[in-house]
Amino acid sequence: MNLSFHYASEPFLPTIEDVKLAQETSRKIAAHMQPKEVMNLRIWDQQGSAADIQLPASIVRLLLDMLEQVANGNAISLLPLQAELTTQQAADILNVSRPFLVKLLDEGEIPSRKVGSHRRVKARDILAYKQDIYTKRNQVLDNLTSEAQELNWGYE
Repeated sequence: MNLSFHYASEPFLPTIEDVKLAQETSRKIAAHMQPKEVMNLRIWDQQGSAADIQLPASIVRLLLDMLEQVANGNAISLLPLQAELTTQQAADILNVSRPFLVKLLDEGEIPSRKVGSHRRVKARDILAYKQDIYTKRNQVLDNLTSEAQELNWGYE
């Protein structure tokens, strides 16, 4: 499996072989996950030499999450929160058009900065905006559901 480091603009697209290997590996890791602060792992290279390594359990959980996504055939990317994104990359994360994102930036809804004539947006700001919109949407849906129940519209 080719697990090189990828940013948002370069997603890792798993092959059929990657999917199969990720399925096997994720099952094995999941079977040994424990809520410890550190997990001990043994790895072997192509020549059969072994090395014992320690990883924080949180990193092993992240690795397991990535493997499970690959096992489901999903493309994945690693995105550092401090990464600066282009407006197109940010729009893609929010699943909106670039002009709509630019409007949000112009209105100050999401912080950004200009580099020459180009705008840059921090990944953490895009993800925070996305979470805020998700939370607000769920609140509106909860309110609508409550009102429908009060009016006996058949929603329970």
